[in-house]
Amino acid sequence: MTRILVTGAAGFIGFHLCQRLLQNGTVTVVGLDNLNAYYDVGLKRARLEQLQGYEAFEFVRADLSDRTAIETLFQTHRFQTVVHLAAQAGVRYSLENPHAYVESNLVGFLHILEGCRQQQVEHLVFASSSSVYGNSPKIPFAIDDNVDYPVSLYAATKKSNELMAHCYSHLYQIPITGLRFFTVYGPWGRPDMAYWKFTEAILRDRPIEVYNHGKMQRDFTYVDDVIEGIIRVMAKIPDPNGPNHARYKLYNIGNHSPIELMTLIETLETCLGREAVKTMLPMQPGDVPRTYADVDDLIQDVGFRPSTPIQVGLQRFVDWYQAYHSLP
Repeated sequence: MTRILVTGAAGFIGFHLCQRLLQNGTVTVVGLDNLNAYYDVGLKRARLEQLQGYEAFEFVRADLSDRTAIETLFQTHRFQTVVHLAAQAGVRYSLENPHAYVESNLVGFLHILEGCRQQQVEHLVFASSSSVYGNSPKIPFAIDDNVDYPVSLYAATKKSNELMAHCYSHLYQIPITGLRFFTVYGPWGRPDMAYWKFTEAILRDRPIEVYNHGKMQRDFTYVDDVIEGIIRVMAKIPDPNGPNHARYKLYNIGNHSPIELMTLIETLETCLGREAVKTMLPMQPGDVPRTYADVDDLIQDVGFRPSTPIQVGLQRFVDWYQAYHSLP
């Protein structure tokens, strides 16, 4: 059976990807995670409990920055494919704890690249981010746009990952694909994301904080669409004719349909049957006014584009949230 490593397996996207891979019954999945306390560890453990019901799943607890642990992981298992989703996430948190981003997103990614090189992995797929586009005035954001001006350390580490990956692909002919995700949401999501915070606050009759006075736009992308994109890209190994003869490719995975923050809030109010009390605030450092994905390459190469409407995706999240928290 094909053996796949998924890093960040207890995380939001990693959990959903592992579940999807295991459901097809033709692969063995090794899930790596350090279960850090950036957000509720109980939620991460609950995701893992779902995965550990599959015989073909093995969990390894280790930190990406632990070079010996990652070397041992690659030596112990012969992975055909690696999907690297683990990272220190969050734009605002990068202002508070920059060292966490260097250790996880830079040092940790180097250890993954070295593991893939040493063990001759057939395909590495890694998570980048729409944050690499910064304050680009050109919309929609296209893969060949200039992304040399990040506005947060988080974005800078993701851009660095793309450069590191291209270098390794060029030097060692490792097939590598990077995915720039656009504001992923859905069941089992992250408590630090706006849609989760808003849901929690509305249900508890607390005010919600609305940055940039609600004039921000985000290309909200439903998690099932993201997973379908990852699955299709995993099967599409880059050919040797990439930039500088590297077996390297980048894709945007976004809904290609930006939603204004106030529209998100109004949709949540409808789903919850309650009105939000809003506290209007200015733009926060590191934030960008809009994100908007050009997904032409994704459509052309793998025949897929995300398309779940925000009303459908948010209702599914709200239904899950209420069930998870045993709310009426």
